[in-house]
Amino acid sequence: MRILLVEDDRLIGDGLQAGLGKLGFSVDWFTGGTQGMQALSAAPYDAVVLDLSLPEIDGLAILRHWRQQGQDEPVLILTARDALEQRVSGLQQGADDYLCKPFALSEVAARLQSLIRRRHGQLQPTLQHGGLVLNPAAHTAILHGEPLPLKARELALLELFLLNAGRILTRAQLEEKLYGWEDDVSSNAVEVHIHHLRKKLGSGFIRTVHGVGYALGEAP
Repeated sequence: MRILLVEDDRLIGDGLQAGLGKLGFSVDWFTGGTQGMQALSAAPYDAVVLDLSLPEIDGLAILRHWRQQGQDEPVLILTARDALEQRVSGLQQGADDYLCKPFALSEVAARLQSLIRRRHGQLQPTLQHGGLVLNPAAHTAILHGEPLPLKARELALLELFLLNAGRILTRAQLEEKLYGWEDDVSSNAVEVHIHHLRKKLGSGFIRTVHGVGYALGEAP
């Protein structure tokens, strides 16, 4: 899942980018309010982590701008402003969740997973396709009752297909979801991950739609 992070504190931003990256998220981090505001329309983000105290433009003004422009990506406000009126104001401006500093990385990740699930109309914490059960928050996959070892990118790709069952995803869309601006992506990276998933889940698990892209296929 691809996350937009707008945070001017470099220690917090670096920790979130590195920590969420290890958990399988692809994170684009901006320290300036103006750049962060413009970034949301430049890539297909699944969720946003937004600080309120930013240089150039306040986080609430950014949030208000996004909602006025019809951008509906779920937004998690992350800020030191822990007064009740600030939390209420953020939610009234269109935020989906609110977390005060200091925070635990695991809670940020769990809240992002919850926001992404809700956006896709998925209320359960797990995703299932036949004998396969994926728990995105726990970063685990179970196949016919047995743990299925998957690397972080494979888990992220699997989640994408399960959340978009019935849809065809182009190679470009998959790349945009799996990798951030700073990632060095090889020309066949997506195909390599798909090949590995097929080896573990069956050749028909991911369908190739020739000339278009890929789609979720047979249940394992």
